[in-house]
Amino acid sequence: MTLTTLDPNTALIVVDLQKGIVALPVVHPIDAVIKQAQALAHAFRERGLPVVLVNVDGTAPGRTEQPRPAIPRQEGWTDLIPELDRQPGDILVTKQTWGAFASTGLEAQLKARGVTQVVIAGVATATGVEATARQAYEQGFNVTLALDAMTDLRPEAHDYSIAHVFPRLGESGTAQEIIALLPGA
Repeated sequence: MTLTTLDPNTALIVVDLQKGIVALPVVHPIDAVIKQAQALAHAFRERGLPVVLVNVDGTAPGRTEQPRPAIPRQEGWTDLIPELDRQPGDILVTKQTWGAFASTGLEAQLKARGVTQVVIAGVATATGVEATARQAYEQGFNVTLALDAMTDLRPEAHDYSIAHVFPRLGESGTAQEIIALLPGA
């Protein structure tokens, strides 16, 4: 879907751009993804709009058919990357599941700030980003996805989410297209 508008009170959600995850082999160059997420965060902060920085520390409980991969966790694995330039006014969410809304209180924090729309970026497209977009949509937020500010470990998963899932959850565009539509741009 083509990007049409952004609500006056839109929040940015950056999913799992943390030291342990950005070191994994992804489909698109991670430096370009980080650069676009960084530009979005700067533009949102400049306009006084909420920035949510999400990291993951653990996994949801429960059995799965496919074993969960054992990812070695080094010191600082959950630390947000410094390029995000975390600010005191940012909302920090540490999640245990794929999506940033499940069991975190994020919905209440955003609604308390009058947020009606979210822009989502990060890693991985078909897990953390898609789950967060689905949860945001289900909570009544308008959803926009920053396509050049996300990537995945699997090209087919990334492409499927963009082509078949995201158009059903909201609108998508590049970071620059989103910045151009921000209030006060």
